[in-house]
Amino acid sequence: REASSPSLGKDRADTVIIGGGCVGVSLAYHLAKAGLKDVVLLEKSELTAGSTWHAAGLTTYFHPGINLKKIHAYSIKLYEKLEEETGQPVGFHQPGSIRIASTPTRVDEFKYQMTRAGWHPTEQYLITPEKVQELFPLLNMDKVLAGLYNPGDGHIDPYSLTMALAAGARKYGAQLNYPVQVTNLNSRSDGTWEVETPLGIIQAKRIVNTAGFWAREVGKMIGLQHPLIPVHHQYVVTSTIPEVKALKTELPVIRDLEGSYYLRQERDGLLFGPYESEEKMKLQESWVTNGVPPGFGKELFESDLDRIMEHIEAAMEMVPVLRKADIVNTIAGPITYSPDILPMVGPHQGVRNYWVAIGFGYGIIHAGGMGKYLSDWILEGEPPFDLIEVDPNRYGKWTTTEYTAAKARESYGFNNIVGYPKEERFAGRPTERASGLYNLLKSKCSMGFHAGWEQPHWFYKPGDETGYKPSFRRTNWFDPVGREYKQVMERVGVIDLSPFGKFKVKGTDSVKLLDHLFANVIPKVGSTNISHMLTPRGKVYAELTVSQLYPGEFMLVTGSGSELHDLRWIEEKIARGGYKVEIENMTDEMGVLSVAGPYARQVLQKLTNEDLSDASFKFLQCRHLKLSNIAVTAIRISYTGELGWELYHRKEDSVPLYSAIMEAGQEEGIDDFGTYALNALRLEKGFRAWGAEMNCDTNPLEAGLEYFVKLNKVADFTGKEALKQIKEKGLKRRLVYLTLETDNVDPEGNESVWHNGKARTIVIGNTTSGCFSYGAQQSLAFAYVPMELSKVGQKLEVELLGKNYPATIIQEPLVLTEPTRMRLQRKGGSPKI
Repeated sequence: REASSPSLGKDRADTVIIGGGCVGVSLAYHLAKAGLKDVVLLEKSELTAGSTWHAAGLTTYFHPGINLKKIHAYSIKLYEKLEEETGQPVGFHQPGSIRIASTPTRVDEFKYQMTRAGWHPTEQYLITPEKVQELFPLLNMDKVLAGLYNPGDGHIDPYSLTMALAAGARKYGAQLNYPVQVTNLNSRSDGTWEVETPLGIIQAKRIVNTAGFWAREVGKMIGLQHPLIPVHHQYVVTSTIPEVKALKTELPVIRDLEGSYYLRQERDGLLFGPYESEEKMKLQESWVTNGVPPGFGKELFESDLDRIMEHIEAAMEMVPVLRKADIVNTIAGPITYSPDILPMVGPHQGVRNYWVAIGFGYGIIHAGGMGKYLSDWILEGEPPFDLIEVDPNRYGKWTTTEYTAAKARESYGFNNIVGYPKEERFAGRPTERASGLYNLLKSKCSMGFHAGWEQPHWFYKPGDETGYKPSFRRTNWFDPVGREYKQVMERVGVIDLSPFGKFKVKGTDSVKLLDHLFANVIPKVGSTNISHMLTPRGKVYAELTVSQLYPGEFMLVTGSGSELHDLRWIEEKIARGGYKVEIENMTDEMGVLSVAGPYARQVLQKLTNEDLSDASFKFLQCRHLKLSNIAVTAIRISYTGELGWELYHRKEDSVPLYSAIMEAGQEEGIDDFGTYALNALRLEKGFRAWGAEMNCDTNPLEAGLEYFVKLNKVADFTGKEALKQIKEKGLKRRLVYLTLETDNVDPEGNESVWHNGKARTIVIGNTTSGCFSYGAQQSLAFAYVPMELSKVGQKLEVELLGKNYPATIIQEPLVLTEPTRMRLQRKGGSPKI
């Protein structure tokens, strides 16, 4: 143990990190190593207190999230060389790890994960039962069908790891002070902070909350309710087992997914950690209501073997030598869970210069990579790659304590559940955020969860197999979605788009601000356009529709998952630039209905005296009007690419507006459609989606968004210089449009794209999104490939569930949008549908 230093040392710092677990210490190490002076870490008791010291310390390259794989890979590479760099031993073992498949569905899941690993540099293999037995000779092989093997995986001693990172942090100039408790946080008008402690006040440019299960207490100091809850996690250590002692090499870590536990070698015995079902697992709810007990630091909870008995029995069946082993130690300690198990990492909306790295269910494997990721973001002003799934701003006021508890319980119990595409989890739903139409539609459709909202995925008709039936292949929604697709293409459909993020921007500098924020020009009054906010490096931070409703007054609309992610970025620009504008988040007050299809105009015209003809209400125009005496802001735009309007209205008017539209459209055969059909329609039209075809990993030129990027506009928008350089250097890869010859499986996105070259077939890119095209009756996908393989007609292959399917690059789009078809018709052409 090292001596603590209960002093502040200084009264000013660039960055104050609150919490000395492995995540906070890793951030201090990375910031200091990158050259940031004045990094101060404050820990209330001692380093590793809380959750770090008692962690099982597992490290794995595996993660279903595409960019979270990068976090895991960075952590492992860092841990491999940390001892050499700092002189501190870290106790890192790398015997590999094997996930066990004992059902055919699990084998499908492994194939699904393998196609997402192909375009990543980390080693991962699907192995036979024979190979599993060779690597782990103590297994009972009766149920083993396959293994997913990561050779570089293993485990590390969490205490030693943290001490090595601490030694590195000090070596590069960071100050680690403990025991020093933060007692209060005051934000100053210039965006800086006063950090109060019993030893005095430190003024900081920014603060980072890495306080583990105290993170809620730190958040409360500034009026934030972080949705976190401590979970009891137990693991068991056995005495020496002769068969383990006799082995020449260390056993790989086993994850028996059906038994829901991990098992690894611990000296000459075994360490075994289960994840109980949501009914049996235990939350420390009293800490959420009453706060963490003041003295709690390196204590444990009372163990409860009865709770994990069924997992112990499953482990004894899978690893029979366990039957004879004695338990010498049972650890039951707190780990903090967010509602979806993923941590919350990054700057927080609504508070300037307040960053978080909290809610780590797997802090050891995330610590190294997240320390580097956050350090890069702090120093560069933008994230090094896209990790919106860990954005703290994915949660909002709708994440109540009840919701958090229900989701943490579910997430813990679902730790080893099959990870299907289009996964839905139902605990804690609906939230208080449900749209105005939720009660009217809930029995008629399969709902999806989007940032607290319920939104119809697809609708039921008599004879349909209803409910949520997840699968890796085409499932019960496949035919109904085709029916909804046809409805929009041939008649008229209605969809609830209320989850959109909606902001009003007005004020003296509103035009100036938006001109600086967006790469597109500012639309005229009464017009709408699609605009992108770029990062300084020219990556796509966000895509919004921008409408100028009145002179200097705008409505900005973004996707449901991007609401606070985008709002934070805009608020940061306003504060930094001193713009005189007001921005108001209207997301919860406003409902949105979209009406689309060839008869959309005919239906809506019955409800208003306004002229909706093409000559009077053109594509990409917006105006206020009344439909059936209900005030709406109507924008002639549709993500279906068909004739359509988006109708923005007060949430309380959703039901009367929807009812009036449905009644007016009886003659035209109007019906509902959901987001699955919307996705098929947008892909056929070649529309890109933020988070798939474009995000902080892509620039707008390679994504094919040149039309929306006005490099010649006068305003110096963020990312303009970087884009000019990217254009000058030339692109290395490009987004292409593929048709695939598949059977009963369709691309989703993130699958490996293969090319049969002269020497061998190799992975050359990845899909970004895909679906079945009901118009062309074949699969369709977007993919990134090298420039030299991006020409129309190029033959490629896309891997789906372990099989490579032929794919061809085609001219996009497959189906022309309605405005383009109309334009061609006027010129006497024959538009393709």
